[in-house]
Amino acid sequence: MLATHAAPRGLLSVPPGGWPAAFDAEFGAWLAAHPGLPCLMSGMVGSRQGWAEAPYVECPAGPDDLVRGLLWLQPGRLAIVPGLSTEAAGIPDVLRGEEVQVVGALQSLADPAGDHTFVLPGTHSKWLRVQDGRITGFATHMTGEVYALLRQQSILARMLPAEDGELDADAFDAGVAQAATPGGLLHHLFAIRTLALFDRASGAALASRLSGLLIGEELRAQAAQLPGGTPVSVIASPALALRYQRALQARGHAVRLAPNDAGWLGVLAVARAAGLVAPPGTLPA
Repeated sequence: MLATHAAPRGLLSVPPGGWPAAFDAEFGAWLAAHPGLPCLMSGMVGSRQGWAEAPYVECPAGPDDLVRGLLWLQPGRLAIVPGLSTEAAGIPDVLRGEEVQVVGALQSLADPAGDHTFVLPGTHSKWLRVQDGRITGFATHMTGEVYALLRQQSILARMLPAEDGELDADAFDAGVAQAATPGGLLHHLFAIRTLALFDRASGAALASRLSGLLIGEELRAQAAQLPGGTPVSVIASPALALRYQRALQARGHAVRLAPNDAGWLGVLAVARAAGLVAPPGTLPA
């Protein structure tokens, strides 16, 4: 990797028709310094609300399938990596961006062949299954979004501090454990209120418990796809990865934390599969 650049801009920060200008503002200097450098983009830039809608590629899919699905905005120079789609029980599921992170994480494995399970926590957590380098399917859980709604807009919000603090590990673990007990999530959630009413937990501890309860429910729902002891690779920020690592290990799963540059490695793998990038260690002229 020669350089990195980050900007606090999201999908909603770009006005209609403003994508070319936004791209040039962030990366124009790089393109000027490297004429002819190919550019690949992934994630919500290829959504219906993004620069241009890149059609989904159906699972199973690997780097070669992503190459065939590239949406070229400027032929040979600028393209969007497509997202993936899958279907279970007649219901479609989709993702954008996570596919390149998983492809990148596979590059860092000593043995990328065989079966692998990945989780990418976030607003909408994604669980992906990989077999011999191809993503065979995935499932989405709205864990992060539900957490935000409950702690900000539900009756439970009155029991919780305005902002999340440091993780209370014991309270988080208790939430994970409670999610595995009979009763179901809709019942378990009321414990956040009653524990506060009876002064059995502080607001900070209850926020951690709520997080553990929702992540624990996510793991419970994934149990059919996670036989006992199945290793799981986690791709997330350090703080979020820690929570999933604790919850998974409590359920008996070995956990591997993917490298922070998995997304970049994935885009590079797609670029190489497309013949856009020269051998490792070089850049096209």
